[in-house]
This record gives sequence, structure tokens and C-alpha cells, in this order.
Amino acid sequence: MTAMEEYHSGSESSFHSEEADNIVKECIEGVVGNDDYSQSLVNKWTAGIVERCLTQLVKQGKPYKYIVTCAVMQKTGAGLHTANSCYWDTTMDGSSTVRWENRTMYCVVSVFAVAIA
Repeated sequence: MTAMEEYHSGSESSFHSEEADNIVKECIEGVVGNDDYSQSLVNKWTAGIVERCLTQLVKQGKPYKYIVTCAVMQKTGAGLHTANSCYWDTTMDGSSTVRWENRTMYCVVSVFAVAIA
């Protein structure tokens, strides 16, 4: 067994959506905090959230490539529907979607983790 096979054989390297959820929630709260929705800040918030999430995920040192998406929407009563579908190795790869809200906005962040072969 090669070193990489040993690394991939344990649960230590498998994707844990609960860990990703916690990282994403902390990043959203760190960037948006208690701010009210402001159209002029949305680009700054979304960029900050995805960058912070990527940084924290990579710091875990797991053998993954990550994709992070973020949508921020003002609470106006309008609907927001999202969906994703992935074709991958379900034993190693994974995804997580977090819906966060405060009194004036919704934030939906998705993380996709693809194991490095």
C-alpha cells in the first residue's frame, strides 16, 4: 500500500459535511456579522465569505480541491430556489450547503470537496 492509499483509506481524510457547515457558519458571521442588507456591500460580502471559507477549508490539510459558491439575497418575501447535482466518488467526495439568515437577508453557501487522486 502506498502512502497515498494509506492516507485515503482512513476516515480522517473523508469529507465531513458537519465540519464544513461549522466553518461556513463562522465565516459568514465573521464577514457579515450583524449588518443589515446593503446592496453596496453584497460583492464585498460574497467575495469575503468564499475567500475565508476556502482559506479555512485548505488549512485543514485534507487532500481536496474545493469549490465554494455564495449567494446573498435581501429578505423581501421573494422565493430563492437552488439545486446542485454532482457525479463523483461518494466514498471520498462530498458537498455541504448552509442557509444562514438574519432579520434582513439570506446567505446560501455551498462547498464542494473533490478528493485529489
